[in-house]
Amino acid sequence: MTSARPWRHRLAYSGRWEAARLSPLVITVLIAGLAFSTPREIAFSRLLPAAPALAAAMWPVLPTMLLGACCLALMLVLSLFHTDLGTPYTSGAIIAVTLAAAYGSHVRLQREEMLFQVRLVADAAQKVLLRPLPRHIGGVEIESLYLAAQEQARIGGDFYEAIGTPYGVRLLIGDVRGKGLSAVGAASAVISCFREAAYDEADLQGIVHRLETTVTRHSAAFPVQDQPEHFATALLAEIPHGGGRIRLLNCGHPPPLIAHCGKVRVLEPSVPSPPLNLAGLIGDRYWVDVVAFAPGEQLLLYTDGVSETRDPTGRFFPLSDWMRRQDPEHPRELLDHLHRDLLRHSGGRLDDDIAALALRRSTAQDRGIVGAEGGVVGG
Repeated sequence: MTSARPWRHRLAYSGRWEAARLSPLVITVLIAGLAFSTPREIAFSRLLPAAPALAAAMWPVLPTMLLGACCLALMLVLSLFHTDLGTPYTSGAIIAVTLAAAYGSHVRLQREEMLFQVRLVADAAQKVLLRPLPRHIGGVEIESLYLAAQEQARIGGDFYEAIGTPYGVRLLIGDVRGKGLSAVGAASAVISCFREAAYDEADLQGIVHRLETTVTRHSAAFPVQDQPEHFATALLAEIPHGGGRIRLLNCGHPPPLIAHCGKVRVLEPSVPSPPLNLAGLIGDRYWVDVVAFAPGEQLLLYTDGVSETRDPTGRFFPLSDWMRRQDPEHPRELLDHLHRDLLRHSGGRLDDDIAALALRRSTAQDRGIVGAEGGVVGG
């Protein structure tokens, strides 16, 4: 799974943060230099308490107190040269601010530790909800992408899954309406149901009926105060063993794309199917489309966070045109390009969570390479 920011952005941020951590020391040296080199009437020394106050925001307790002691020592040295600086008042201010800064640093470190533990739990929850997918299932290459709208976020209402079953490779991607833990809970219920139903049901209609029942029960068992009921868009796909086709059941989800050699097909559903937990309102007729899926073609499944990503002027990300310009050899390259260009289009800030699956049917040459690496000659 791809992280929410490119690694080079994280490295640049890390470098800037390390430089910022030196700012309390830089300010101390700057104030001391000005205090010694300017007339005493200006009294830059009165700014020395600012250094330990700033250190509390980024330093541990002991270095913060040591910096306060250094500022106090500087003030005492200055008093040897200038006797009318108000040394007792400034020294008292340095001591008071340093003690307050040390306490503030202690509280900050406690909260950072608590946040770290919460993130560990969130990471574990994400690995259960969006577990790493196998890169190859039944002659199909599969790669996944998840981008959080907030850099600190770990999980959300977007979900996906891919499973090899006796009926072929079965895939699910979807998006639960809403945000927060309620959306995560509904997404978890849908994925858990799919992981069982994908093996048990002979067709996609059977799977979607079970998903519909699961979301309905979950919505009744865990109501949300500001949301009368959960519903989710979802796309189910099935690639039969050895078949050159793919079956699609689209429940109100953005249409997938198939690309090959600069040509793109937008796989709009022939007949719309209702989103999960809305069948009782608009009917429970589910339609399965069958389309060709030849070796070498790439299939992109995505949530609406991709197609609805906006640039600073409000223009949506041109996904179909973008897909037409791509000619990557493997799904990982396609998703890496998508990751990069979405961040570039949005100016580095995403307004919605994003999930995507990229698939490619292996060619005879690919199977021969894999077979040779495994000790068996393909062909």
